[in-house]
Amino acid sequence: MPVKNSILIIDDERAVREEIKNILRKANIADEYYEASDGAEGFKILFSKKVDLVLCDLLMPRIDGLRFLVHLRGKSEYSDIPVIMLTGVGDVKYKLQSFNRGASDYITKPFDAGELKARVRTHLEIKNLHDELREKNRQLEELATTDGLTKIYNRRYFLEILDLEFQRAKRYGSKLAFIMIDVDDFKSFNDNYGHLLGDRILADVARILRENIRMPDQIGRYGGEEFSLMMPETDIAGAQSMAERLRRNIEEFSVYERGEELKLTISIGLAAYPRNGVETVDDLIKLADDALLEAKREGKNRIKVAA
Repeated sequence: MPVKNSILIIDDERAVREEIKNILRKANIADEYYEASDGAEGFKILFSKKVDLVLCDLLMPRIDGLRFLVHLRGKSEYSDIPVIMLTGVGDVKYKLQSFNRGASDYITKPFDAGELKARVRTHLEIKNLHDELREKNRQLEELATTDGLTKIYNRRYFLEILDLEFQRAKRYGSKLAFIMIDVDDFKSFNDNYGHLLGDRILADVARILRENIRMPDQIGRYGGEEFSLMMPETDIAGAQSMAERLRRNIEEFSVYERGEELKLTISIGLAAYPRNGVETVDDLIKLADDALLEAKREGKNRIKVAA
């Protein structure tokens, strides 16, 4: 699918804006064109529209081209937008000032239509390549940190951030709660209804957990049908309250398969830091894991706090 590009033309002369727009439109270089008479008006458009390239006059009233560049490059969300400066001033010092302030290119008026088209096309291609590379990097990062089925953190990444949070709690004497969650009788769902239903159940459980935790909390898929939850600045009482909320929400949820209503439950084990005998993040995990096993042994669909 072809990339849709948009160009913002900033010039205090309407005739110049029209000339640029007509040249570029005839060459089918962009899909959208926006116009502004100075830098202030140009920023108003940037705030409300997606812009891929800016053609900006150097000398304008209110906010001129150089001031526009300084403000633009100072905002991270606009720092990668290419800016081609347009001016009738041929002095080298103005070109240097433009480049020093972040201009991508420079065209002197009166400009040649062929040169204008070539430079605009080149910078749009570079911008599109950068955008594509950034998106691929984002996807790679997501693959490295996210469980593909449940769309929450995978075990490796979750343990990394849990360890960082544990070290922070240990250093500053703050609280940290850790919860282990297991879907009860998950194997029977797989055996009786197939692995596709099992996958649906895991995805649904992850969604319910994610929707009910607080902003600072982090959740991950620990492995198989097990999930883990990290709660910074939270003591045992706070963790128990959250665990009961999650247990109840899962208990009230139903999965439908082959005309049957299937009920789900979870067992939960929790532990919190600081606590005697907990010196490492592995100590904290083991306490919660042991509590989870105790909850399973006592009949499932319940919460156990580390003894």
